[in-house]
Amino acid sequence: MPSWKLVGGTFLGFFAVIFAGAGIGIASVGTPDANKAAKAQNNVFQWADGTQMVATGGTTNRQIVPIDQIPLSMRNAVIAAENESFETDKGVDPMGIARAVVNMATGGSTQGGSTITQQYVKNTYLDSEQTLKRKVTELFIAIKLGVSEEKDVVLAGYLNTAYYGRDAYGIQAAARAYFGKDAKDLNPSESAFLASMLKGPNLYNPDGGIGPAATPEANEKRARLRWAWVLDREVAVGRMAQSERDKYKEFPARVDSEQARGMSGQTGYLVEVAKQYVMKTTGITAEKMALGGYTITTTFEKPRVDALVKAVEDTRNDFLDEKKRPQYDTYVQFGAASVDVKTGAIVALYGGPGWDHKYFANNANTSGVPVGSTWKPYVLAAAMQYGTQNSKGSGISVDSKYNADDRTVINDRSGKPLLGSDGQPFRQKNESEYPYGYVTLNEAMEKSINVPFAQLVFDVGHSKVREVAKATGILEESMDKNNNASFALGTSTPSAIRMADSYATFAASGTHREPFSVKKVVKDGKQVPGFEPPKESRAMDDSIADNVTKVLRNVVENGTGTKAKKLGRPAAGKTGTTDQNKSAWFVGYTPELSTSVTLFRNDPTSKNKELMSMNHVGGVDSIHGGDIPAAIWTEYMREALKGAPVKQFPEAEDIGVIADAAGAPQPTPSAVPSPSVSVSPSPSTSPSVSPSPSGNGKPTCKPRPWNLNCDPTATGGANAGTDAGTGPGGSPDGGTSTMPSPPTRPGRPGGSSNWGSIMGASG
Repeated sequence: MPSWKLVGGTFLGFFAVIFAGAGIGIASVGTPDANKAAKAQNNVFQWADGTQMVATGGTTNRQIVPIDQIPLSMRNAVIAAENESFETDKGVDPMGIARAVVNMATGGSTQGGSTITQQYVKNTYLDSEQTLKRKVTELFIAIKLGVSEEKDVVLAGYLNTAYYGRDAYGIQAAARAYFGKDAKDLNPSESAFLASMLKGPNLYNPDGGIGPAATPEANEKRARLRWAWVLDREVAVGRMAQSERDKYKEFPARVDSEQARGMSGQTGYLVEVAKQYVMKTTGITAEKMALGGYTITTTFEKPRVDALVKAVEDTRNDFLDEKKRPQYDTYVQFGAASVDVKTGAIVALYGGPGWDHKYFANNANTSGVPVGSTWKPYVLAAAMQYGTQNSKGSGISVDSKYNADDRTVINDRSGKPLLGSDGQPFRQKNESEYPYGYVTLNEAMEKSINVPFAQLVFDVGHSKVREVAKATGILEESMDKNNNASFALGTSTPSAIRMADSYATFAASGTHREPFSVKKVVKDGKQVPGFEPPKESRAMDDSIADNVTKVLRNVVENGTGTKAKKLGRPAAGKTGTTDQNKSAWFVGYTPELSTSVTLFRNDPTSKNKELMSMNHVGGVDSIHGGDIPAAIWTEYMREALKGAPVKQFPEAEDIGVIADAAGAPQPTPSAVPSPSVSVSPSPSTSPSVSPSPSGNGKPTCKPRPWNLNCDPTATGGANAGTDAGTGPGGSPDGGTSTMPSPPTRPGRPGGSSNWGSIMGASG
């Protein structure tokens, strides 16, 4: 047994070594320079050709201010919220150190320190890796600062180097970014708000952040709670009187002008899309990105971005008149995206009027806007790939015939009538009451007739349609989860970027490439790995994709998308319009380029941002995807492909079995509307399947620049509306501007909620 002297001497020796090592470590490290730490470099964003788009961050958004220019209210808020004992502690938190040691020893997170001094030290090393060496160095520096530096110097250093969101690094930049004032002029409420941002602006900045948990709504809720907590905490620790606290009941209002500085037009949207891609690809945090020093070469092509902006703005300026029609023409939003078919590179997008117009939502990357009948190609592709329950597993042909009569009863997978909310068989509504009879799926797509696709989705299976859509790049979280008839008609809400990329899969004969916006990142002269173009994958057989293209070419040549014929080169596409005219889409492609355009209406400042009807917008009864969106698409694509050689799509081989020959349901009495439900066609309805206008002496269109096919001398029937009857899970509409004059529509037997029952169709 060792003697107590030996044991005691061993322990004393051990602690002597530890203290000696710590002393040497503390003596060997330098103290941070607040000015150097805060001088973050710009991030330079480049166009695809390597020319500079914009430089953001760094010295353009930073200014060191001394402690006497930081109001007492800000100092009190930060100390109360972050480190109550700051003015008396030695710069370190022993318990925090213990946690850090345990985490590092067990292979967990290396983050540990929680005092203001430790956070200040951490800010000066954000360019370094999260390693044990770094943490030990930070600890030694914090201890040294705790015993050698004035508290005001440390506090000023922390507030001048911290990241507050909105690309604001330092208290002065943050005060300008959020409140349009100097830091010295902040009031206690504003100071509490900025102190709340130090919790992590990605989750607390009310503008929103990166990731599904960082929506503007969720962030604002967290920010409000944190702001109130900081003020209450100041009272609790004796840094604010209750009477002073009682003055601040309203969450402080913020300004937007400083965020828009240098980010006018589409630049803000382009930069945000590229930043999100960089952070998602590399794991670089928003705080680290804000330090700058990155040169980011994007996939955006300036000539094509300019062409897309011109196409949208020309149409907007001609089509909308907010002074003349304020009740209809306000809050109309445009969004668009264009993707290179061969690579998946996003070459252009239109996100909105611009940050300089205080519009920060990116309409090219938005969610929540139903895509209408642009969803029908996925139903068709799934039928060709997987077949139906009636084709015994064999893929079916586009020449397969389905009943297309208005208010046809839809059968479920077992062949039994689908029941509506009233317990009666559900009868699917088309936009037109025209009695089509049995039509091929090709014709159903051409005229965008709802009934065939509402039945087809049950025959194929909703899950199969989702598999096909997902394989082409549609995100699962954007798909409607309901297995009802409306799913086939476009209740899902992918972004314009995802729709353009997905349709590019058809253009590329079934080869899918994920959309990307950055092709090279350089830091400190070295190229950051991980920015190679995404690898391609096989989404579907090339014969299936080429047949979808053949069908969608017919939509452009003879159907609802004929305005796109003005492009003057081979093109395929699909129109989409949703219930109550709340959104309109055109998604189309050539062999080189796939582009989507969406039009919708909502108040971006409203709490729920609910979609509003576009009936009467622009002085017209209703807007279809084949109208304004198709016109924008055509104008942009004409300019984007100017000078490029004309390319042809691959020839599509005949595939699949004819469904009715393989046992598709034949007409039955249940498929005929009952007298109690149907409405007798008006005399103006033509009995012919081929639509023909019925003259009424009125021009069929107005001779406007955006109405590319307008012939003001022609007369004919009015376009069918998009308000339709409801069904299980929602109410569809249909869409085609080439339908014969419809008979009087029946009233809606019920209503549809904004999200759960918006139904898609084309138009």
